[in-house]
Amino acid sequence: MAELKTKATKASVSKFLESVPDASTRKDCKALIQLMKKVTKSQPKMWGPSIVGFGDYHYKYDTGREADWFCAGFSPRKNALTLYIMSGFPKHADLMSRLGKHKTGKGCLYIRQLSDVDTKVLEQLIERAVKSL
Repeated sequence: MAELKTKATKASVSKFLESVPDASTRKDCKALIQLMKKVTKSQPKMWGPSIVGFGDYHYKYDTGREADWFCAGFSPRKNALTLYIMSGFPKHADLMSRLGKHKTGKGCLYIRQLSDVDTKVLEQLIERAVKSL
């Protein structure tokens, strides 16, 4: 079975954030750090070269595949801020309908900028997702 390529590193979160070219995105990332620290009660750490993760959990699929991952995280991608919500979104339909402008993938929430969403609703979403782990 293939091993996960994305793992926790000792790289500096602050140095990574300072390397984000867009000032507005950098500001949003710093706000996300404060929000995710509050919700997860964990310090941020780098996962791979471009993901900021909070907390740790070990999971095991029915197939036997196991891995360690973060409870919540984000990455400032070129087209959007990508937030990693490990519980997925179907069980959070009530919050998703009130969140604001966004797109989703299986476990990813894509927002152009933090001002596009209701940050109180985002906080609730992350809190619920982390508790479900």
